[in-house]
Amino acid sequence: MNVLAIGSHPDDIELGCGGALLRHVARGDRVTLLVMTTGQRGATTISRVSEQQEAARVLGTMIRWGGFDDGAIPDGAATIEVVDEAVAATDAHVMYTHAPHDTHQDHRAVAVASLAAARRMQVVLYYETPSTQFFEPSVYVDISDVLDEKLKALRAHGSQVLRDGPVDVDAIEAEARFRGSQGRVRFAEAFETPRFVWDLHTTARVRVATPNLTELPA
Repeated sequence: MNVLAIGSHPDDIELGCGGALLRHVARGDRVTLLVMTTGQRGATTISRVSEQQEAARVLGTMIRWGGFDDGAIPDGAATIEVVDEAVAATDAHVMYTHAPHDTHQDHRAVAVASLAAARRMQVVLYYETPSTQFFEPSVYVDISDVLDEKLKALRAHGSQVLRDGPVDVDAIEAEARFRGSQGRVRFAEAFETPRFVWDLHTTARVRVATPNLTELPA
Protein backbone atom coordinates (compact mmCIF):
# COMPACT_ATOMS: atom_id res chain seq x y z
CA MET A 1 0.00 0.00 0.00
CA ASN A 2 1.23 3.51 -0.84
CA VAL A 3 0.42 6.21 1.69
CA LEU A 4 0.62 9.99 1.29
CA ALA A 5 0.52 12.19 4.40
CA ILE A 6 0.16 15.94 3.84
CA GLY A 7 1.00 18.73 6.26
CA SER A 8 1.19 22.49 5.95
CA HIS A 9 4.26 22.88 8.15
CA PRO A 10 7.02 20.75 9.66
CA ASP A 11 5.56 18.84 12.65
CA ASP A 12 1.89 18.89 11.50
CA ILE A 13 2.04 15.33 10.21
CA GLU A 14 3.81 13.95 13.27
CA LEU A 15 1.24 15.63 15.50
CA GLY A 16 -1.77 14.34 13.61
CA CYS A 17 -0.90 10.92 12.26
CA GLY A 18 2.69 10.03 13.19
CA GLY A 19 1.57 6.92 15.03
CA ALA A 20 -0.57 5.67 12.16
CA LEU A 21 2.32 6.21 9.75
CA LEU A 22 4.61 4.17 12.00
CA ARG A 23 2.05 1.34 11.89
CA HIS A 24 1.95 1.60 8.06
CA VAL A 25 5.75 1.41 7.85
CA ALA A 26 5.82 -1.57 10.23
CA ARG A 27 3.48 -3.51 7.95
CA GLY A 28 5.57 -2.75 4.88
CA ASP A 29 3.62 0.13 3.34
CA ARG A 30 5.46 2.83 1.40
CA VAL A 31 4.87 6.18 3.10
CA THR A 32 5.65 9.66 1.74
CA LEU A 33 5.29 12.98 3.55
CA LEU A 34 4.30 16.08 1.59
CA VAL A 35 5.19 19.16 3.64
CA MET A 36 3.81 22.26 1.95
CA THR A 37 6.06 24.90 3.57
CA THR A 38 9.33 24.96 5.50
CA GLY A 39 7.70 26.77 8.42
CA GLN A 40 10.00 29.72 7.96
CA ARG A 41 7.75 32.20 9.81
CA GLY A 42 8.31 30.19 12.96
CA ALA A 43 12.00 29.71 12.23
CA THR A 44 14.69 29.96 14.85
CA THR A 45 18.43 29.49 14.52
CA ILE A 46 17.54 25.81 14.06
CA SER A 47 16.49 24.82 10.53
CA ARG A 48 12.99 23.41 10.49
CA VAL A 49 13.92 21.65 7.25
CA SER A 50 16.57 19.59 9.03
CA GLU A 51 14.14 18.95 11.89
CA GLN A 52 11.57 17.59 9.43
CA GLN A 53 14.18 15.44 7.72
CA GLU A 54 15.14 13.92 11.08
CA ALA A 55 11.49 13.30 11.95
CA ALA A 56 10.99 11.55 8.59
CA ARG A 57 14.01 9.38 9.37
CA VAL A 58 12.46 8.40 12.72
CA LEU A 59 9.17 7.56 11.02
CA GLY A 60 10.90 5.64 8.22
CA THR A 61 9.29 7.69 5.46
CA MET A 62 10.24 9.64 2.36
CA ILE A 63 9.61 13.38 2.09
CA ARG A 64 8.55 15.89 -0.55
CA TRP A 65 8.29 19.68 -0.21
CA GLY A 66 5.43 21.78 -1.56
CA GLY A 67 7.44 24.98 -1.95
CA PHE A 68 4.87 27.45 -0.59
CA ASP A 69 5.50 30.32 1.81
CA ASP A 70 4.55 29.74 5.43
CA GLY A 71 1.24 31.44 6.20
CA ALA A 72 0.45 32.01 2.52
CA ILE A 73 -0.61 28.66 1.06
CA PRO A 74 -3.11 29.74 -1.61
CA ASP A 75 -6.64 28.49 -2.03
CA GLY A 76 -7.35 26.87 -5.36
CA ALA A 77 -5.53 25.52 -8.38
CA ALA A 78 -1.88 26.06 -7.41
CA THR A 79 -2.18 24.06 -4.18
CA ILE A 80 -4.31 21.37 -5.80
CA GLU A 81 -1.67 20.96 -8.51
CA VAL A 82 1.10 20.32 -5.96
CA VAL A 83 -0.99 17.68 -4.20
CA ASP A 84 -2.04 16.18 -7.55
CA GLU A 85 1.62 15.79 -8.49
CA ALA A 86 2.40 14.06 -5.19
CA VAL A 87 -0.56 11.68 -5.55
CA ALA A 88 0.57 10.74 -9.07
CA ALA A 89 4.25 10.41 -8.14
CA THR A 90 3.56 8.17 -5.15
CA ASP A 91 0.62 6.26 -6.66
CA ALA A 92 -1.04 6.77 -3.28
CA HIS A 93 -3.90 4.56 -2.15
CA VAL A 94 -4.43 6.27 1.22
CA MET A 95 -4.24 9.98 2.09
CA TYR A 96 -3.87 11.62 5.49
CA THR A 97 -4.38 15.38 5.61
CA HIS A 98 -5.60 18.30 7.73
CA ALA A 99 -9.18 18.47 8.95
CA PRO A 100 -10.97 21.38 7.25
CA HIS A 101 -12.26 23.02 10.45
CA ASP A 102 -9.14 24.79 11.70
CA THR A 103 -8.08 28.22 12.91
CA HIS A 104 -4.97 28.26 10.69
CA GLN A 105 -5.50 29.41 7.12
CA ASP A 106 -2.77 27.14 5.74
CA HIS A 107 -4.42 24.08 7.25
CA ARG A 108 -7.79 24.98 5.76
CA ALA A 109 -6.32 25.57 2.30
CA VAL A 110 -4.47 22.25 2.36
CA ALA A 111 -7.56 20.34 3.54
CA VAL A 112 -9.66 21.62 0.64
CA ALA A 113 -6.89 21.06 -1.94
CA SER A 114 -6.21 17.57 -0.63
CA LEU A 115 -9.79 16.42 -1.05
CA ALA A 116 -9.90 17.83 -4.57
CA ALA A 117 -6.68 15.99 -5.47
CA ALA A 118 -8.02 12.80 -3.87
CA ARG A 119 -11.03 12.67 -6.18
CA ARG A 120 -10.16 9.12 -7.33
CA MET A 121 -8.86 7.83 -4.00
CA GLN A 122 -10.94 5.52 -1.82
CA VAL A 123 -9.46 6.32 1.60
CA VAL A 124 -9.03 9.89 2.85
CA LEU A 125 -8.47 10.57 6.55
CA TYR A 126 -8.49 13.96 8.27
CA TYR A 127 -6.20 14.29 11.29
CA GLU A 128 -6.30 16.79 14.14
CA THR A 129 -3.68 19.26 15.36
CA PRO A 130 -3.84 21.70 18.29
CA SER A 131 -5.52 24.32 16.05
CA THR A 132 -8.29 21.96 14.83
CA GLN A 133 -11.87 22.82 15.78
CA PHE A 134 -15.15 20.87 15.97
CA PHE A 135 -13.38 17.54 15.44
CA GLU A 136 -15.70 14.52 15.49
CA PRO A 137 -13.67 11.38 14.72
CA SER A 138 -15.15 8.10 13.56
CA VAL A 139 -11.95 6.15 12.78
CA TYR A 140 -9.31 5.20 15.37
CA VAL A 141 -5.85 3.69 14.95
CA ASP A 142 -4.30 1.86 17.89
CA ILE A 143 -0.84 3.38 18.41
CA SER A 144 -0.14 1.85 21.82
CA ASP A 145 3.00 0.05 20.64
CA VAL A 146 4.40 3.00 18.67
CA LEU A 147 3.54 5.96 20.91
CA ASP A 148 7.14 6.33 22.11
CA GLU A 149 8.38 6.50 18.51
CA LYS A 150 5.69 9.07 17.64
CA LEU A 151 6.88 11.24 20.52
CA LYS A 152 10.48 10.74 19.40
CA ALA A 153 9.55 12.00 15.93
CA LEU A 154 7.87 15.02 17.53
CA ARG A 155 10.94 15.76 19.63
CA ALA A 156 12.96 15.90 16.41
CA HIS A 157 11.21 19.26 15.95
CA GLY A 158 13.33 20.77 18.68
CA SER A 159 12.46 24.38 17.86
CA GLN A 160 8.78 23.59 18.51
CA VAL A 161 9.00 21.42 21.62
CA LEU A 162 11.51 23.39 23.67
CA ARG A 163 10.25 24.91 26.90
CA ASP A 164 7.25 27.17 26.20
CA GLY A 165 7.28 26.07 22.55
CA PRO A 166 4.03 25.65 20.60
CA VAL A 167 4.06 21.83 20.84
CA ASP A 168 3.45 20.29 24.27
CA VAL A 169 4.56 16.66 24.05
CA ASP A 170 2.85 15.78 27.35
CA ALA A 171 -0.43 17.15 26.00
CA ILE A 172 -0.05 15.07 22.84
CA GLU A 173 0.42 11.93 24.94
CA ALA A 174 -2.65 12.83 27.01
CA GLU A 175 -4.65 13.35 23.82
CA ALA A 176 -3.59 9.89 22.60
CA ARG A 177 -4.84 8.43 25.88
CA PHE A 178 -8.16 10.26 25.52
CA ARG A 179 -8.63 9.11 21.93
CA GLY A 180 -7.64 5.62 23.03
CA SER A 181 -10.41 5.60 25.61
CA GLN A 182 -12.86 6.56 22.88
CA GLY A 183 -11.57 3.79 20.62
CA ARG A 184 -11.42 1.23 23.47
CA VAL A 185 -7.63 0.84 23.30
CA ARG A 186 -4.80 2.22 25.43
CA PHE A 187 -3.53 4.94 23.05
CA ALA A 188 -4.95 5.98 19.69
CA GLU A 189 -4.98 8.56 16.95
CA ALA A 190 -8.42 9.61 15.75
CA PHE A 191 -9.59 10.65 12.30
CA GLU A 192 -12.55 12.11 10.51
CA THR A 193 -13.14 10.77 7.03
CA PRO A 194 -14.90 12.17 3.98
CA ARG A 195 -14.35 8.82 2.23
CA PHE A 196 -13.43 5.42 3.58
CA VAL A 197 -13.88 2.26 1.52
CA TRP A 198 -13.40 -0.81 3.68
CA ASP A 199 -11.84 -3.42 1.38
CA LEU A 200 -12.68 -6.86 2.73
CA HIS A 201 -11.23 -8.78 -0.20
CA THR A 202 -8.38 -11.16 0.48
CA THR A 203 -5.97 -12.96 -1.81
CA ALA A 204 -5.15 -15.57 0.81
CA ARG A 205 -6.36 -19.07 0.11
CA VAL A 206 -8.23 -20.80 2.90
CA ARG A 207 -7.19 -24.41 3.26
CA VAL A 208 -9.93 -26.63 4.61
CA ALA A 209 -8.77 -29.92 6.07
CA THR A 210 -10.68 -32.88 4.67
CA PRO A 211 -10.93 -35.83 7.04
CA ASN A 212 -9.47 -39.15 5.95
CA LEU A 213 -12.56 -41.26 5.90
CA THR A 214 -10.53 -44.46 6.27
CA GLU A 215 -9.42 -43.27 9.70
CA LEU A 216 -12.85 -42.43 11.05
CA PRO A 217 -14.13 -44.68 13.80
CA ALA A 218 -16.66 -47.29 12.79
